[in-house]
Amino acid sequence: MVTVTQQKCACVDCVCIVNIDDAIKKDDQNYCSEACANGHASGSGCDHQGCKCCGNAS
Repeated sequence: MVTVTQQKCACVDCVCIVNIDDAIKKDDQNYCSEACANGHASGSGCDHQGCKCCGNAS
């Protein structure tokens, strides 16, 4: 049996991989950041290098 410990952030546009134990949990989904978990309400991206979710080019 294989145990999954990582998965892609639940944000559609995000490319981040998160450790399930460390993820931000919301609505039974795993997110890499509060920005992703909250649907980018403030318009900001997740700020992880190389990810361009919500227009973030950091």
